[in-house]
Amino acid sequence: MSEYTFVVEKPCPVCGEMTRVIKLKSRIIAEKTDEDFCVHYKGINPYFYHIWFCEHCGFAADEKHFLTPLPARHKKKIQEFLSGRQIALEFTPERGVPEAVASYKLALFYAELIDASLAHRAGLYLHLGWVYRAAGDEANEHDALEHAAELYDQSIMKEHYPQGTMTDNMVVYLIGAIYYRLGNMEKATQYLSRIIGDQNMRTMEPKVFDRARDLWQDIRERKDAADVPQA
Repeated sequence: MSEYTFVVEKPCPVCGEMTRVIKLKSRIIAEKTDEDFCVHYKGINPYFYHIWFCEHCGFAADEKHFLTPLPARHKKKIQEFLSGRQIALEFTPERGVPEAVASYKLALFYAELIDASLAHRAGLYLHLGWVYRAAGDEANEHDALEHAAELYDQSIMKEHYPQGTMTDNMVVYLIGAIYYRLGNMEKATQYLSRIIGDQNMRTMEPKVFDRARDLWQDIRERKDAADVPQA
């Protein structure tokens, strides 16, 4: 087995069968973090293993949702969909980009099937974008990031925060950072300005404020450089 991963068995929340899943060992080393919170690690990409799926029925979700009992109505809806279908992915202890992409697409399908929260679906698209980033696939990365930004934008208008470790202000910053990554500086500035324009943010969430200010400043410097007449 890899020096970074190990295999365990867990019960599937849909069919109840024991299925092999991959967990990460704790000794992975972070090297840098992108503007949209994508962390680059040494030796392995943990985002490839973020999704667990059942070898038997084909259900897929991130670890947290895989281990959380499904509401009865969601379980029934998934079981009805799976009845008579065979869509299980092949278990592989080491994943490349194709296996990682397939696992996220499957998880997104189930999240949409049970009408999971907008924030949850946005997070899956964001992670999928990071997988494409690792592969150097800019077209698919941009497509996934655009979905993430749109869903996060809907989420902060319709859903309550905090969700997990994410506050609504973190999401506003993240949308700005995603548009920055997409090269849409106008939209990035709109969202980042909402953070740096609120002076209470300096004390309430200083790390988010600092990130937003630094990114906003970078955009301003780029714009100023672009406006300088060429000799």
